[in-house]
Amino acid sequence: MLRWIIFIVIYIIFSFYGLQAVKTVTKASWLHYLYIVLAIIIASNFIYQFSFGAEGRVLNPSKSYAFGILLAFMSLNLVIVPILLGEDIIRGAMGLYDKLVTKETLDIPSRRKFISQIALGVAAIPFASLLYGMYKGKYRFRVLEYVLNFEDLPDAFDGYRITQISDIHSGSFDNRKKIEYGVDLINEQKSDVIFFTGDLVNNKASEMVPWTNLFSKLSAKDGVYSVLGNHDYGDYVDWPSEDAKTQNLADLIQIQKTMGYDVLLNESRFIEKDGQRIAVVGVENWGKGGFKKAGDLRKATTNVDSNDFKILLSHDPSHWAECVINDDYHYHLTLSGHTHGMQFGIEIPGWIKWSPVKWRYKHWAGIYEELGQYINVNRGFGYLGYPGRVGIWPEVTVITLKKGANNA
Repeated sequence: MLRWIIFIVIYIIFSFYGLQAVKTVTKASWLHYLYIVLAIIIASNFIYQFSFGAEGRVLNPSKSYAFGILLAFMSLNLVIVPILLGEDIIRGAMGLYDKLVTKETLDIPSRRKFISQIALGVAAIPFASLLYGMYKGKYRFRVLEYVLNFEDLPDAFDGYRITQISDIHSGSFDNRKKIEYGVDLINEQKSDVIFFTGDLVNNKASEMVPWTNLFSKLSAKDGVYSVLGNHDYGDYVDWPSEDAKTQNLADLIQIQKTMGYDVLLNESRFIEKDGQRIAVVGVENWGKGGFKKAGDLRKATTNVDSNDFKILLSHDPSHWAECVINDDYHYHLTLSGHTHGMQFGIEIPGWIKWSPVKWRYKHWAGIYEELGQYINVNRGFGYLGYPGRVGIWPEVTVITLKKGANNA
């Protein structure tokens, strides 16, 4: 209850400043009332969805949209408040100076209107971007292609194509045609193998049931391999019993097997070609901080030789930095996801690559290299929480392995 009181107080303060900006810019009373009505509806829906909505803490489309719309509305006020508050402080200081020193009263309403117009104009940028992200951005799939060179790649695998997808989060989906397009896009890459690096659902295996027939269409010559992500374990919802939670995970694993995926639970497989092989190592989730640490490299590589060419599937990229890079085994390529690139940022190839998530994860999107080992952090196929993407688009990664100098 206390958290809702704090939220409401902060929300009212921010909304008040937004209303003042609207009132200063226009005298149309119907716009003032519209702003008030929208502010009440948006806050009420958010509180309802997260206090009384279905399935407790399970993130479904209704909750995601309630959060997304609140975020877009608050983005207006988050820009307006510091601008108008700063103007209030300056005007107050000037007024006090005039009263104590010059004995004159200075009131420039035109300046207040000008400042309000600037505030609303600047605030419209994140507001429009967040709305676009919900309407279009979340399904703006793009294919990112990389070529990685390895001196010790088996000759038979020179030119081998890998498609990686991650973070499907099927519990958030709300447009089947767009998802069909994304699945078709994956298959159109005609890669030799497909790797899925975790977070099939938001919380429950049942979220995937409506989508199993669609994602079972994913196919590649050498198969589809998958690992678990932190959301697949059901750790973020309340279960009636521990048995129910255990059964949920078993159901999720079975769903993937039914779809034709080879689920690697701290296990390894070999892909063979012309008498040569590469090892595919898949670990359960291992995340820095409070995230589940079920990944076990030693167990996963029981049958793998240190000289084998190794591709590691590990959902959380913090595993790579904390455990993989300095492991006795040399993992040539690690494939991860998890960060989503925060679903918000700015990327202009060759110019800028930025997202607030970089303050939490050193390796948050794309290819990184350290000690002769590579990691690709996939930006994710789906979305979670905020039902959209701004600047960080849903990704299908295609990596071509080449024999040669290690200078990707």
